Amino acid sequence: MNNKKLVSLTFDDGPNTTTTMQVLDLIEQYGITASFYVVGNNINSESEAAMKRAVKLGCEIENHSQTHSVMTEMTAEQIAEEIKYTSDKIEAVTGRKPKFFRPPYIAYNELMYDTIDLTFICGNGAEDYLDEVTAEMRYEKIMAQVCDGMIILLHDAEGNFRTVDALKLLIPKLLEEGYEFVTTTELFERNAVTPDHRSIYTNVHQ
Repeated sequence: MNNKKLVSLTFDDGPNTTTTMQVLDLIEQYGITASFYVVGNNINSESEAAMKRAVKLGCEIENHSQTHSVMTEMTAEQIAEEIKYTSDKIEAVTGRKPKFFRPPYIAYNELMYDTIDLTFICGNGAEDYLDEVTAEMRYEKIMAQVCDGMIILLHDAEGNFRTVDALKLLIPKLLEEGYEFVTTTELFERNAVTPDHRSIYTNVHQ
């Protein structure tokens, strides 16, 4: 049994050389870990540095498709190519195959379950892709939902400084409240949950 409450802090839409690095600065400062769900087309010779830094800090890199398109409108072949492209890029940079997949726009269907051999992940978010949602609002939205086993869904898209500001409030507050930050993989392992490949997860409980 765990004594600590666990949360998995996750970020979509990177990697990049600006916001991703600012998020990693906070992860390093507080000695925590997170999982980054990356878009394949954002992986290039410059942004690879953020992925390598994340791995060095104990974080993991997961799959968020190649083009961030609505995959429910794709054929099986198109879906498979989106996943393979990004997984191959991740493995080439990090030496590790991703285990998890977050569908763009959380749009998914049976064909995607049939085609994608990764565990689907959702999470509780804070609409932090909207500029009008302030850092304080993002912080408050997460704090209103947070519970043991929760996957926190945020975005490290380029220029999303409000989420970086929200993290400056969120991380110390959750640590103060006794939460431990773990990767998505660790969240399943620590709670002794075997992922079901035809489910999508927002919370992982013992």
